[in-house]
Amino acid sequence: MPPKVKITKEDIIKTAVELVRANGERSINARSIAAALNCSTQPVFSNFATMDKLQEAVIVAAYDRYLGFLKSEVESGRYPPYKAFGMAYIRFAKEEKELFKRLFMRDRTGEDLSPSPDFEESVQMIMKANGVTAEKARLMHLEMWSCVHGIGVMIATSFLPLEWEMISDMLTDVYQGIRVRHLSEEIKQ
Repeated sequence: MPPKVKITKEDIIKTAVELVRANGERSINARSIAAALNCSTQPVFSNFATMDKLQEAVIVAAYDRYLGFLKSEVESGRYPPYKAFGMAYIRFAKEEKELFKRLFMRDRTGEDLSPSPDFEESVQMIMKANGVTAEKARLMHLEMWSCVHGIGVMIATSFLPLEWEMISDMLTDVYQGIRVRHLSEEIKQ
């Protein structure tokens, strides 16, 4: 008798992520995962107590993929590191539309809304580049991120196609406007 093929937790997560990438978040259920893995639903329920736990694992895996976009964009050297973060966010929205929606366009009610490590790294970059306090840098980043997120949403939903050069120019314009306003406030005080 041949040994049974063991379906691992990682196999299930990877399959679930691929289903989201191809068909959106609503495509994740025990049956669709089992069908994609060519097995019964038993391995899914053996590895995850609830579908909510699987959904959490998918979010973690999708976020890891997003962090890969950040790293790749920074390492490319095409943009200064802070701008590279914004461009990576938008590139993720373009190239991984469904994962972007799952990560950044979901209801976050009841979730831990503590700043993520990449948010804090962005704050540190702004502090270093502009000589501002952490509080001021957080506000500047929040204002900038609101713009970046808006562009990401327009790209992910195919609302407005934009060329990369225009996106780059838009981010520069918004950042410089935010920077000038906040630095002039610092001088006045």
